[in-house]
Amino acid sequence: MSRQRSTPADPRRPAWAEAFERSEDVPTNPSPEPTLGDVINARFNRRGLLKGTLGVSAVAGLMAASPLAMLVASGKAHASGSRSRYDFQEISHGVDRTHHVAPGYDADILIRWGDPVTPGAPAFDPANQSAERQAQQFGYNNDYVGYVPLNGSSEHGLLCVNHEYTNEELMFPGIERQDRGETPFANMTREMVDIEMAAHGGSVLEVRRRDGKWQVVANSRYGRRITANGTEMRISGPAAGHARMQTSADPTGRRVIGTFNNCAGGITPWGTYLMAEENFNGYFSGTLPEGHKESANHKRYGVPGNWYAWGRWHERFDVAKEPNEPNRHGWIVEVDPLDPTSRPVKRTALGRFKHEGAESIVNADGRVVVYSGDDQRFDY
Repeated sequence: MSRQRSTPADPRRPAWAEAFERSEDVPTNPSPEPTLGDVINARFNRRGLLKGTLGVSAVAGLMAASPLAMLVASGKAHASGSRSRYDFQEISHGVDRTHHVAPGYDADILIRWGDPVTPGAPAFDPANQSAERQAQQFGYNNDYVGYVPLNGSSEHGLLCVNHEYTNEELMFPGIERQDRGETPFANMTREMVDIEMAAHGGSVLEVRRRDGKWQVVANSRYGRRITANGTEMRISGPAAGHARMQTSADPTGRRVIGTFNNCAGGITPWGTYLMAEENFNGYFSGTLPEGHKESANHKRYGVPGNWYAWGRWHERFDVAKEPNEPNRHGWIVEVDPLDPTSRPVKRTALGRFKHEGAESIVNADGRVVVYSGDDQRFDY
């Protein structure tokens, strides 16, 4: 019996949007063992969890004081030290063109898709896009945001931002998304594909708080874009050089171009930026020959997902031509944000799956512990 849950369709959303969401809920785990949700439900019921101290601890941890919170909203400090700093007047639920925040707070745009990131980057022109320009500009669909202080400052530092995926039907005029699983974007050109590949990855920004407002420092020497099609990375750890990591473009199995579907991440105790590769399977297309040695591996990860048109223009995303290329994705990528010329590293010792985050601590015994969950439904 299938364990997949069904979600009622929302009549306000187009069919392709519903299909897009459902595609990430298709389980690929054949194990009959209990899921994490089953384990949690056996120990707590929902009402008890929300009312108990575990729920309070989780919220407290999530809302821990951080300079990053000021990037989203800022409010008036409470005069009484005994009152929570997160008290605010609740606003009513609704969907419109206005970004609503609670009274006493405000929200400001720090940076937008296409804004300059690297020194000398051109201004954004949505009617005149190119992969070269996009590789210098802020990417699309932010996920993880991390802060690395400069000189220990909570008001001057580097912002590390993941760009998880793209919406081609919003980026390019005349593009219509089809349901995933069908031929995606039949009218996508190679130029469009290259632009959206450059919009994936991550950005490193220098930011400073002045007069209570955060600003991006223009033409900063730290400004950097990491992309799916232009950033060479080193493969390290136990999988580096393995035969299943080797491709025609990289017979050594030790270097790879780019990273994509970077969901959450983390900042290490030594100040590097970890980018988690999540639903990498969706970027591949093509069909493996019957009985291919990678067939079981690809099936387990849901490869190919056929979500994008990349394989039509770049052979490495066609599994029939490069069956090992998917093996080079699904890792944790480490980036040194203080050195924009440094080469990112895929740390294979941290395991391969659909990573949702990579937060780390220094344990009491001096070891570094990295936490990362698998975002695929019914995985771990």
